[in-house]
Amino acid sequence: MSGTGRPVASAVDARGLTVGIVAARWHGEITDQLVARAVRAGEDSGAEVSVVRVAGSLEIPVVVQALAKRCDAVVALGAVIRGETAHFDYVCDSVTAGLTRISLDEQVPVGNGVLTCESLDQAVDRSGVPGSHEDKGYEATVAALETALLLRELRS
Repeated sequence: MSGTGRPVASAVDARGLTVGIVAARWHGEITDQLVARAVRAGEDSGAEVSVVRVAGSLEIPVVVQALAKRCDAVVALGAVIRGETAHFDYVCDSVTAGLTRISLDEQVPVGNGVLTCESLDQAVDRSGVPGSHEDKGYEATVAALETALLLRELRS
């Protein structure tokens, strides 16, 4: 994905909402930055933020589902980087399908900030460090909170 055409992520008024952030510990230099930016987006929006760390990206969906039962929005963060085997494809497909299913089943927005990259450099460029081209932790959090606000409005 090139990132071309994506909207600019800016804080929303999410006071009174809760957002759970689930992040993998794999590629900690990347996921720590994603978490920092996701927390910043939640704070900028006035939401109550909680962070949970899991071993790897495959563990993210089950914890996202648990948080979806008690949060207004949930954000999944991780970094899956292609290696020499098909493992990359299996992990990416499983995580994406799991997050989509959870969002639909629980009727809670799930921001997908799990990076699926060809290289570590690509992951860094999407992590929100100064000078990077994308800020997926911030973007995924704002998108989840914005969707939670919309669902709240539609349900009232």
